Amino acid sequence: MSRSWKILVAVLVIAGIVAGVGVALGRGFLSEQQARAKAGDVAAEIAARALNDDDFHRTVGVDPAAEFTEITRGIAVDPQVTLGEVAIGSDKNSAVARLHYSWPVLAGSPAWAYDTTLQLTKTGDAWKASWTPELVAPGLGDHERLRGRRLQPTRGEILGAGGVRLASNQPATRVGIDKTLVDAATAVASARALAQVVGIDPAAYAARVQKAGPKAYLEAAVLRDNDPTQKEQADRASAIDGVRPIDTVRPLAISSSFARPLLGVVGEADAAAVANSKGAIRPGELAGLTGLQGRYDATLRGRAGYEIQAVLRSDPATGRELYAIPAADGADLTLTLDARLQSQAERVLAPVKPASAIVAIRPSDGHVLAAASGPGSNGYSTATLGRYAPGSTFKTVSGLGMLRAGRTPASTVTCAPAILVGGMRFDNFQGYPASALGQVPLTTAFAHSCNTAFIGDRGRVGQAQLRQAGDALGLDIAPDLGLPGFLGEVPEQAPSVEHAASMIGQGKVLASPLGMATVAASIEKGQRVRPVLLAGRAPASAPAPAAPLTAAERAQLKQLMAATVTEGGAGVLRGLPGGQVFAKTGTASYGAAPVRFHAWVIALQGDLAVAVFVEDGTSGAKTAGPLMRDFLTAVRG
Repeated sequence: MSRSWKILVAVLVIAGIVAGVGVALGRGFLSEQQARAKAGDVAAEIAARALNDDDFHRTVGVDPAAEFTEITRGIAVDPQVTLGEVAIGSDKNSAVARLHYSWPVLAGSPAWAYDTTLQLTKTGDAWKASWTPELVAPGLGDHERLRGRRLQPTRGEILGAGGVRLASNQPATRVGIDKTLVDAATAVASARALAQVVGIDPAAYAARVQKAGPKAYLEAAVLRDNDPTQKEQADRASAIDGVRPIDTVRPLAISSSFARPLLGVVGEADAAAVANSKGAIRPGELAGLTGLQGRYDATLRGRAGYEIQAVLRSDPATGRELYAIPAADGADLTLTLDARLQSQAERVLAPVKPASAIVAIRPSDGHVLAAASGPGSNGYSTATLGRYAPGSTFKTVSGLGMLRAGRTPASTVTCAPAILVGGMRFDNFQGYPASALGQVPLTTAFAHSCNTAFIGDRGRVGQAQLRQAGDALGLDIAPDLGLPGFLGEVPEQAPSVEHAASMIGQGKVLASPLGMATVAASIEKGQRVRPVLLAGRAPASAPAPAAPLTAAERAQLKQLMAATVTEGGAGVLRGLPGGQVFAKTGTASYGAAPVRFHAWVIALQGDLAVAVFVEDGTSGAKTAGPLMRDFLTAVRG
């Protein structure tokens, strides 16, 4: 064979070898890609919680999809699973894939994250995965499954002055209709009976029960175990067909009515609360719904935790911890409310049918000691949100304007039976004493609340000066209580008739009981008081009054208020325990045919400023005065 032929043969042999190697390498690369694709399929199936048995080797008695479902049914969220490195074995028929798990079990907290390995083997041209519980979590045995549970924090308490618990976690009984226990007709009839026992609207509750689904549980009330009356109600409720009592622990106030408009309530979170929490609250969990419980829910509620265990399938009570985020208990919220004063205020208001309020402030530091709204307020915080004409209690403000315009308590003013302004007739209140008519000292006009004398000085005291006086006494500044509130509103400009009405606390002048208690507190302190409800939290800064109250003005205002008790309309407050009382009554007319009256009185006694309000009354002296007497007697006696 010639040399050229030998070379050609050698080239052809080498080419064949190279081609064979290329084919082998191509097949190996393709096989590795197939293994990676199969591992990726399994990872996606795990993330979707839907394993495909066809992707796994068949083992007698083992169903990978069913096993996976059993292992993971105790965790509500889906895992995020990503495929990592895939290593092909030296035999080219086996592979190991790394899977990275991330379970977002708790919003705002680190996920439960770990890696597992997926074994794959090639049978013929197909790759199949091998099933083992350790594919789901490292170290998981055939006899175990996963269980996740939220760890609930202990809710913070709402405390009052002296650390008294105003709202705290208490053992209680939920009572409600369980529609699975009785037929539909019985459920509705029982709902009416239950409503009567717990004191809610029978028609409204029965309608709720009727509209609910056949498996619903409709809570009617949460009754305190440590309240004998409510414990007896729970016992009576439990005897009604279809009522299911449920033992619970709830954040509850001292009583069901205690400061309820302020403190608010805690209950099962509604859909809106769950959505707004961005995962912090789950359906069925407790959340603050109203008042301070609602506004400071995140602080009081704390932060839920989460625990994942591997538990025995045969005995779920036995398990071992795999992962845990501890719950963070809620923080307490401390108020300035004095439990004793608040309770006495609510006791005094209990028989009052119209909307009503008593607010007590400590002038020295502005602490709100009581902010009670009567039962006639129907859950509305009349004490802090009411917007009413303050009537003659506002004469403390217009009186300050008159003092600043040159009047003194001894100045002579004209108290006529009536006065005309722009065609509008203003009268004194019905029954005004004839002895206090005519040319009288300002002290007498103030003590007996002569409307015409104050309106007669409208030329001395412009509307802007009235507003300035209100600002000096804290009436026209938005409060910063930590929850919505209102003090008062004094227009800076007003036409002649409205200005005349402003002089006696009517027209467009508005105030809340909190606002008039603030006026009284500012007089006592001798400077503008900002009311404080959250202990240790100073109100946000506000511009200083353009004309702050002076020591001389304070003394003169207190002289006028003293005369209201000794010789005027607040005589019911004479001789009370606790020292001298300074006061001003007020009656504000509203409506027509017939005209109705708001009844007011404000009072000072030592380091205590109080406002009493009744939406519909006879007069400040006759309606609000006795309530003030009863309150001061109770808290000072």
